[in-house]
Amino acid sequence: MAEGLIVDKLLLKVDALQSVLNEVGAYIYTKDVHGSYTFCNQPFLKLFNKRCDQVIGKKTGHFFDLTSTDKLCRNDQKVMRENLTLETVDLNGVKGLAENRIFKTIKKPLHDKQGKVIGMCGISTDITDQKKQDIIIKEQKHLLDAVLDNVDAHIYMKDSTRNFRYVNRKTAEFIGLPADQISGKKDTELFSQKVADSFWVADQKVLDTQKKQTVEERFINAEGITNYYHSVKIPYQIDDTTSAVIGFSTDMTEFYKLKEALQKQANTDFLTELNNRRYFVDHAEREYFRAQRHKLSMAVITLDIDNFKLVNDSYGHPVGDQVLIALSTNLAANVRSEDILSRTGGEEFSICLPETNSKQAMVLAERIRSLQEKQIITSVQGDKVQVTISIGIATFKPSDSHFDMLFSRADKALYRAKNSGKNRICVAD
Repeated sequence: MAEGLIVDKLLLKVDALQSVLNEVGAYIYTKDVHGSYTFCNQPFLKLFNKRCDQVIGKKTGHFFDLTSTDKLCRNDQKVMRENLTLETVDLNGVKGLAENRIFKTIKKPLHDKQGKVIGMCGISTDITDQKKQDIIIKEQKHLLDAVLDNVDAHIYMKDSTRNFRYVNRKTAEFIGLPADQISGKKDTELFSQKVADSFWVADQKVLDTQKKQTVEERFINAEGITNYYHSVKIPYQIDDTTSAVIGFSTDMTEFYKLKEALQKQANTDFLTELNNRRYFVDHAEREYFRAQRHKLSMAVITLDIDNFKLVNDSYGHPVGDQVLIALSTNLAANVRSEDILSRTGGEEFSICLPETNSKQAMVLAERIRSLQEKQIITSVQGDKVQVTISIGIATFKPSDSHFDMLFSRADKALYRAKNSGKNRICVAD
């Protein structure tokens, strides 16, 4: 009776173990030293569409193609002959299946009570779908890298601790290190503290608001050249605890240079390279309002070349241009950096003098008039040309309601100087 109970208990344990092995998501089997199957679980039978009695006692060649059989048998013998554990990943041809399958297999030797090898046990997991997915992911990554590395923008990912998680090729070239040496490093390890902090301002705003930010950024390189970037930065959640910023920065330096050149062209007289009338009025108006607001003094000088038409008629326009350029040089050498000097007409020039009274303006005007009177210009043909200028001066009055009133008084004083004999200075009432 006792022996029967023991047998029953053993059978229950065997059945339980069999149930467990059948529910494991892997193919489990054993073989004897001759390579014949001595056990297999239900998934193994299902894979080959066989009953247990059609497997036990059979060898590998009954279930796999020739190439796979040779490889599997060699591995089996190695495990039993050398008494070791072997892990492999193999592409095997399964008879009856339309496609080859990829198995990750662990094989171990089986021993008797004396430790002698009497067979082997194998556990194989079908990882075909996983491998296919890995291949797809790898191909997608290669495609994504190809796209991102050839986009004409600096693309990067930086986490909330300021560590770079990704940079594309253009960003790596900008930093001057291979991409794999940048990932994992903080921005302060790659840039100076000042530069890193300037870039981090917008990054931090993205993290704080979790909203896209569009900013203009600039970077001064080692040669002192300023580069300008249009940056779009978006939030990204890496995992439950780690947030990051993905940045797309486009180099806009050439655009800014073109913009500055066009702006300069729009505000600069082509011949003399002085500011033009539009620039003069815009900036002089600002000084006018500043003087009005803070009750400061301010003066405007307008001047005109005497008998300039006669110069053009007598010597030609190229000589007339030389006269204009020479006068421009004379004026530029005598004004302060805060003064606004412009060519406001054909042969007319104007100077806005912030925080300058009538007496100080008169001193400057006389110096300019005297220098010009003494200047002799030699034309390309060898002609000696000497011209004088007439000057009008006006100063800011509390009763002025806008800059044009001040500018107009200076113009009237100029014409009075012209009508009074030229080569002289008149101050507006």
